[in-house]
Amino acid sequence: MKIIFQGQNFIVIDKPAGLVIHSGVGIYPVKSPTQGRGAQGAQFNRAGEKTLVDFLVEKFPEIKNVGDDRVNRPGIVHRLDKETSGVMVVARHQKSFKYLKNLFKNHKVEKKYLALVHGKLKNKEGKIEGEMGRSKRDFRRQSLVRGKINVRKERYSLTYYKVLEEDKDYSLLEVFPKTGRTHQIRVHLHSIGHPVVGDKKYSFKKYKRQEYPRMFLHANEIEFSDREGKKMRFVSPSPKEMKEQLSGVDGGGK
Repeated sequence: MKIIFQGQNFIVIDKPAGLVIHSGVGIYPVKSPTQGRGAQGAQFNRAGEKTLVDFLVEKFPEIKNVGDDRVNRPGIVHRLDKETSGVMVVARHQKSFKYLKNLFKNHKVEKKYLALVHGKLKNKEGKIEGEMGRSKRDFRRQSLVRGKINVRKERYSLTYYKVLEEDKDYSLLEVFPKTGRTHQIRVHLHSIGHPVVGDKKYSFKKYKRQEYPRMFLHANEIEFSDREGKKMRFVSPSPKEMKEQLSGVDGGGK
């Protein structure tokens, strides 16, 4: 895990793909003196791997007292899926946490992702929108809601995209989510027939049978104003695997 920025109010990290952020389904707090992180204990997934929170608390112990769930996700202002890599912001104290959380809530944070998707898009740029909620077929999945809307369960979602490069099998997109729903980008791209390469949850059977080194979704940039009003912009470079997959260098999935 790489530290992109370290300030008095927050930290910006470059999260690797495959790292779980915090405890949840399939994550077990372990209160062992040899494995733990103080009284809270360490958080391990089914494979016995530490979470991002553990690495953060080891390096920045002050964040143990920050957040709205200080046991499971201290300092965590926003999240990335386990399989997603890229830039993340972590608060170092409670005032910063509340400030940053409010920015995200009020859509005052600009985010850009890179996504490698299956196929060629007919429209080289556009938007995807609609109400999102839990899938009626599988509660573990999210979906765009068709038909009658339940205002208590579904929430509006909006994503813009632009094609950067393409070949006969894949397209590389810039993706700009304007809302922050669970699995939003993955659900939206799947809904237009172009799922993220390597996504086992939101894809089609013909793609799920193929093997890829990772899910190719990357949080590339984040921009917001700090508490003093200064514009802050942080970038996590495009993973080399994306270019390799697009150019067929490694031959993965083909």
